[in-house]
Amino acid sequence: MTMAPDMRATVPRHARPADRPLGLVKRLTIGWRDTDRVTALGTHLQRYGALPPHPPGTLIEAVTSAGLTGRGGAGFPTGVKMRAVAERRGPAIVVANGMESEPASDKDEALLSRAPHLVLDGAAAAAREVGATTVAVCLPRAKQWLLTLVREAVAERVRAGYDLVAIEVYDLPHGYVSSSESALVNWLNGGEAKPLAVPPRPFEKGVGRRPTMISNVETFAHIALIARFGPGWFRQAGLPDAPGSMLITTSGAVAAPGVYEVDAGITIGAALSLSGGAAEHIASVLVGGYFGSWHNTAEVTTMPLASSALKRIGAGPGAGVIVALPAHACGLRETARVLGWLAGEGAQQCGPCMFGLPAIAEDFAQLATGRPQGQLLDRLHRRLGMVSGRGACAHPDGAVRLARSALAAFAADARAHAAGLPCLPARQGRSPANAMPIPASAGGWR
Repeated sequence: MTMAPDMRATVPRHARPADRPLGLVKRLTIGWRDTDRVTALGTHLQRYGALPPHPPGTLIEAVTSAGLTGRGGAGFPTGVKMRAVAERRGPAIVVANGMESEPASDKDEALLSRAPHLVLDGAAAAAREVGATTVAVCLPRAKQWLLTLVREAVAERVRAGYDLVAIEVYDLPHGYVSSSESALVNWLNGGEAKPLAVPPRPFEKGVGRRPTMISNVETFAHIALIARFGPGWFRQAGLPDAPGSMLITTSGAVAAPGVYEVDAGITIGAALSLSGGAAEHIASVLVGGYFGSWHNTAEVTTMPLASSALKRIGAGPGAGVIVALPAHACGLRETARVLGWLAGEGAQQCGPCMFGLPAIAEDFAQLATGRPQGQLLDRLHRRLGMVSGRGACAHPDGAVRLARSALAAFAADARAHAAGLPCLPARQGRSPANAMPIPASAGGWR
């Protein structure tokens, strides 16, 4: 398929002046506001043009030079991941992770339901580059409508003869840990969607014992744009150490919650403002999702939503999640609700998940209601220390991070609750606005 001369003009190519504040960007999200329907292949090609051919090795170099990092939460350099797979022997496989098990994130669903061809372009281009003949797209079984949309997009590409690699769409159980790389490998190999011990890592022996590249669906969409417009163009958005754009999800005490495409490294205060939240009226925010951390808003308002900046305060952008705690909501109660859910989402393969997280969740439930048994805070801190770093996967560590951050961000409330003096919402057994969605159980691992 050829590209009309003006097809690329719709994608912004201007450099961001150094004095312009970081804000909204339109790259992945072009045309999203025009219609809520999925973008057909023809419209997609009119917007972005066809993928140009790349001599072997050049796309890896472009992605590396662009500084693209994974958009699923870990933030690992994508070029390094691609090279590790490409350098292994034998045919590889590429896995596009669209499980989005983070309850406070909607970005992957929004991207796949509006621009699936960007994701499929990037996955197919990455497959050719790393020597893979197959792309596996992993989506949650609970979202049958999304599975239908993506499968129709794949069928459209097959009819057009657009891809040189086979693309298969799989529906997996939607547990919180089922989106981890090793869980995807385990399920695709016929096992349960539970994390495996590593090593070997997927790039060494993954699906079918083949070298496997696993990346978030948004990451593949960025690869598709880098393949078209190059690393220099990609770096025209974002910061030098956090280049490009990213999709974020804002919720809670904001007037317009939802998914936004922004410069990577946008300040948390600016992100709140975009979605109609006044930082000065928001006491606390959760940054990074359910494995993220609570912070006093004043502490993070001017901080970039970027790993390099946030790690100084023990935080990270995760999958681009920002939850503004509503006024009068009890942060301890919200955290207790999440910890109770996380305790039930563990794979139950080791002591920290089987015993540690339920005990911590019970302690937090006592703290939230202001009905402590014994020396609650001392016991809770001791249990957090016993669980941290001892799980077979990252699930216990993520829950511990959230719990510790809540004890720090809501320290005065924690002391009052532990003394039997909970806030009004806790005394009444409710929170005026539940900021944290709690999904239903996935119901099985296969």
